[in-house]
Amino acid sequence: MRWILALSNPWTWRMAWRESRSRRGRLLLFGSSIVIGIAALIAIDSFRVSLTRAVEEQAKSLLGADLVVAGRSKFGAAEDAVLRAIGGRQSRETDLYSMVLFPATDGLRLAQVRGLDGDFPYYGALETDPPDAARRWREQGGALVDESLLAQFGAKPGDAVKVGELRTIVVGSLRRVPGDTLAFATLAPRVYLRQQDLEKANLIQLGSLGRYKCYIQLPLSLVGFVALFLGGVGVANAIHTHVKEKLAHVAVLRCLGAGEAQTFAIYLAQALVLGAVASTAGVVLGVVVQSLFPFVLGDFLPVTVAFELRPARLLEGFGVGWAFCLLFAALPLLSIRHASPMGALRVASGMGSPRRIGWPEMLMGFLLCFASVVFAMSHTARKLHGVFFMGGLLAALLCLWGTAHALMLALRRRVPAAWPYPWRQGLSNLYRPNNRTTLLLLSLGLGTFVLLTLELTQGVLLRELTKDGGENRPNTVLFDIQPDQRDGVLALVRSNGVRVVEEAPIITMRLAKIQGRTTDQILASTNRQIAKWALRREYRCTWRDKLSGTETLTAGTWHPRFDAAKDPAPVSLEEGIAKDLGVGLGDEIVFDLQGVTIPTRVASLRKVEWRRVQPNFFVVFPPGVLESAPAFHVLATRATSPRQSAELQRSLVAKYPNVSVIDLSLVLSTLDSIVSKISLGIQFMAFFTVATGLLVLMGALWTSRKQRVRETALLRTLGASKGQIRTILMMEYASLGALAAVAASGLALLSSWALVHFLFHASFAPSFAPILAAGALIPGVTLVTGWWSSRGVLDVAPLEILREEG
Repeated sequence: MRWILALSNPWTWRMAWRESRSRRGRLLLFGSSIVIGIAALIAIDSFRVSLTRAVEEQAKSLLGADLVVAGRSKFGAAEDAVLRAIGGRQSRETDLYSMVLFPATDGLRLAQVRGLDGDFPYYGALETDPPDAARRWREQGGALVDESLLAQFGAKPGDAVKVGELRTIVVGSLRRVPGDTLAFATLAPRVYLRQQDLEKANLIQLGSLGRYKCYIQLPLSLVGFVALFLGGVGVANAIHTHVKEKLAHVAVLRCLGAGEAQTFAIYLAQALVLGAVASTAGVVLGVVVQSLFPFVLGDFLPVTVAFELRPARLLEGFGVGWAFCLLFAALPLLSIRHASPMGALRVASGMGSPRRIGWPEMLMGFLLCFASVVFAMSHTARKLHGVFFMGGLLAALLCLWGTAHALMLALRRRVPAAWPYPWRQGLSNLYRPNNRTTLLLLSLGLGTFVLLTLELTQGVLLRELTKDGGENRPNTVLFDIQPDQRDGVLALVRSNGVRVVEEAPIITMRLAKIQGRTTDQILASTNRQIAKWALRREYRCTWRDKLSGTETLTAGTWHPRFDAAKDPAPVSLEEGIAKDLGVGLGDEIVFDLQGVTIPTRVASLRKVEWRRVQPNFFVVFPPGVLESAPAFHVLATRATSPRQSAELQRSLVAKYPNVSVIDLSLVLSTLDSIVSKISLGIQFMAFFTVATGLLVLMGALWTSRKQRVRETALLRTLGASKGQIRTILMMEYASLGALAAVAASGLALLSSWALVHFLFHASFAPSFAPILAAGALIPGVTLVTGWWSSRGVLDVAPLEILREEG
């Protein structure tokens, strides 16, 4: 192509350098809009690669061993024989939940108690304070207690701690365990005992919820893309304005004999340099931001992610940024290819427009869309997710674009005549020629939309979890109650004035057959439609004669009792698990209860409100089937005050140390803390989009500065005061900010509703505080930015502008 040959001519580059002499600062400002997008890509993608490599390199330290074998029941003789055959060094661990009491402060909380023997971890270490606490604990016994749990009750090493029937001392505080993260440790603080000490605590009863592990050391040892896309819009606007201001120069060059390819090559060279400079700056900024990610997200990472520079990733980010910069810049650049000398002169004087849409423009638009979709697909786990992401992004941009044009159409048809003149003039600027309404609405609205969607969705989910629900909502759950303890625990609960909301026995079973086929046969099938987890999981089942308050019958018949003479037993399945198992009403399922098979048929389906924190089950049997099987009981209770709940917990620990209590208010506050931290990390990444939008806003306002100077001179010539002109400008900017806030709020409400309704299946009751905050903040930011970009506009003498026009 001729323009490629022209681009290789040194004269083209010298001319591009000279011709940009008066606009270099502006071009760099305009190019900065894509810098943050490139920085986001570099930072997020490099951090993802570093995290993946850290997990691969630290996999053994993450696990603490080469292999772990885990189960819900204690290993028998057969399992022990297999483990011994594997060989290597081995450690055993028993995990369960129990109440932990600090007698000195009377502090009480549910904790994850772990009984350990052997030298686990084989890779990494139990990080403690003091550092030698783990060694002394292995030699002398005692307890290693999570540092957060010690801090909560003001305990310290040397203090007494009571776990079940065992009273011992705290040897040290536990800081980090291979494979654990702060999030899980916050929900259930860890307490380590030696295995022989755990047995003395007498916490393990028939049917207890324990988990048994054997650790073995074998003998053989698109937040960033949104910012990039929006930055590209800013670059396109910058090149469009630059080309428009240079049309007179284009005409001169054409008159002096320069061909269309050579003229096009001059401005393409400027775009190439702009893209290179912006991409380089983006790479540098991305490296800086990448170094901050471990500090922002470190609490939720089970591995240590080292900061490292990866030249391949930096080059990839540079190339992607440069390519998108050129694709966005090419669209406005193509408009000068067919600009004749006379046509360019007419456009420069406002007499016409050389814009023609031909196959090059359509091809460039197609390449831009295609590259965007391919990039999004390559950066998502599933290709279809990338397509959905781009579809959602384009839908949001189209909505914002449509809102801008609808506003301009409405204002063009009618601006209230009764309003003051500065107001009417400011609103009229939104639809007059050379307006920046669409671009400013896109730059402000997209970033605001992303942040508001995150904030609204997070708020709805947290309120759904924490809403009171009246007297029928339990706030304390007691579990691991043995059958012979049931009556005593019930009496103790009632004697403390605590109301029992619900009681449920629990039995753990596995699937044996579905519709006559064993689970092994289904797993071996090549056309299997059932997920492995659904076939292999343990099902905690119960029996009762009526539906609970969290259940609704959706199909079939509920059976309040079972006639033992009839077989199989009629059971009720939760509709979601029935779908996962591919069964419906009348289908037969055989369960395995510790070697005993129990044939059943699906008699009904239920919808379960899983968000209610109380006993909910996939499978419910009628009375008369499971009563003789080994089970434990759960009580959902409601205490009237934190003090009453604390007194109940102390009484239970004293008389029934194996019974565990979950204080739901503490769990919910912990969840709130964790979600807030995760949200902070997401908002940190979403900041790139907002920052890019602000840079696009600044660039767009700066490109219209010359137009504002001319309009101001004309208004002052016609008798307008400086105060009136300031009001006109502020009215224009405030209207743009308010419209962006309204449009973004509407889109955020729609998208957060869709997320909550279709993904989380919750009721949508948003808080309007974030929307009100956006309604105040976005117009304010727009006003400040507009004021900054308009500095000096009123200081230009009208006569000077009129002389230039003449």
